[in-house]
Amino acid sequence: MTYRKLYSIAGIGLAAVLLASCSTQKFVSASGLDSRNFLEKVDGKKTALYKITNKNGMEACITNYGARVVSLMVPDKDGQLQDVVCGFPTIQEYTGQSQNHGAIVGRYIGRILGAKYTLDGVEYKLQANHQLGHTAHGGNPNFGARMWKVVRTTPSSVTLSYLSPDGENGFPGNLKVTLTYTITDDNALDLRFEATTDKPTVLNLCNHSFFNISGNLNKSVEDQIMWVDGDYFTPYDKNKCVTGEMWPVESTPLNFKQPHAIGDHINDKYGQLGIVNGYDHAWVLNNPGDDTRPAMWVYDKQSGRKMEVYTTEPGIHIYTGNGLKGKVKGKNDIYYPFRAAVCFETCHFQDSPNNPQFASTALHPGETFKSHTAFKFSIGE
Repeated sequence: MTYRKLYSIAGIGLAAVLLASCSTQKFVSASGLDSRNFLEKVDGKKTALYKITNKNGMEACITNYGARVVSLMVPDKDGQLQDVVCGFPTIQEYTGQSQNHGAIVGRYIGRILGAKYTLDGVEYKLQANHQLGHTAHGGNPNFGARMWKVVRTTPSSVTLSYLSPDGENGFPGNLKVTLTYTITDDNALDLRFEATTDKPTVLNLCNHSFFNISGNLNKSVEDQIMWVDGDYFTPYDKNKCVTGEMWPVESTPLNFKQPHAIGDHINDKYGQLGIVNGYDHAWVLNNPGDDTRPAMWVYDKQSGRKMEVYTTEPGIHIYTGNGLKGKVKGKNDIYYPFRAAVCFETCHFQDSPNNPQFASTALHPGETFKSHTAFKFSIGE
C-alpha cells in the first residue's frame, strides 16, 4: 500500500508561480549572519541569503544553494531567541566541503542498493557513489549541492524551484521540484514540496537540518526528551544496508513510545546501535499521511523548547549526529561536538524501489508529488 498522495497536474505549472520582490538586500540576521557573506557564483548562478520571519520574531535564513536552512531563531521560555540548527556563516564553507547541513537531499535520500532499480519492467542504472557500489543520497552531487531558483518571496516565506534533467545521476525524467519554506504565526518552520516528471521515476525528498533545540550548539542532545509515534523501524545488515524488514521497537533501545531522554539507551549493547554508533534509523510512523497529529516530538528542559514534527511522509529517519567529531567549525566559531545535533528526516524508506513492501516512491507523468512537513515550536512542561 502506498501513502503517497498523487494529484492531477491540470492547470498547475511553474509558470503560474510569480516572482515577487526578493529579499536580496544587505542585512544582518538575528542569528548574526551577514547576507554579504552569501554572495557568490556556483555553476554560473548567483547565490544569496533570504530571511523570513513571523509576527513573533521567529526567523529563518535560507540560501538558494541546496535550498538550505542556514539558521533558525526560536524563542525559549524567557522569550530569548536562539539559533537551533547547525550550519556555516559563509557560502564558501557550504560549497567548499561535502556535507548536508540544512540541505534538501534528492532525488533520493538514503541508499538505493546496487545503484539500480526496476520500475514498470524497466531497469535503471544509477550513479554508484558509495564505496560498496550503492547510490547514496541521490548520487554526487545531490540536490543539496545544486543551485535552486528563487521564484517568490514574502516576509514570511520563500519558494524555490529546481529542474533535475533527465538522466541526472542516472535518474530518468525531467523532474520539476518546487519547495516553499514558511515561518507560520504558530511558530512552525513549514515545508511544502511539489514535483512533476515527464518519465516514470522515483523520488524521495527530505530536509537534512541538524537540530539542537537547546540553542547551545556546543552541547550534546542526549539529555533531551524524545517521543516517536512509531511501533516499528527498518533494520540494517552489518554494512548499514536496509534488509527490507520492519522490526518492532518493543524491548529495544529504539522504543520511544513512552518519552525518555535520547541518551538513556543510545550506548546500549544492541547490534543495531553498534552498526551506526547510536541512532541512525528510520521509524515506521503509526499514522502515515496524517499531518494533523505529531509524528514525534523532542523537548529540552533547560530552554523550555519543545519541537513537534508533523508530516505526510510514512517514516522519519532520526540521526543523532554520531559523525560529528568536533573537527568542523560552524557558526559562531563552534566546532560541533559528538552528538551535538539530531536530524529528523521525514521521508520514505531507504531502497524502497527494490522493496515493494515499503511505501512506493514511484512518480509517473500526469501525477504531482506532494509532501508536507512542519517543525512546530512551543514551550513545553
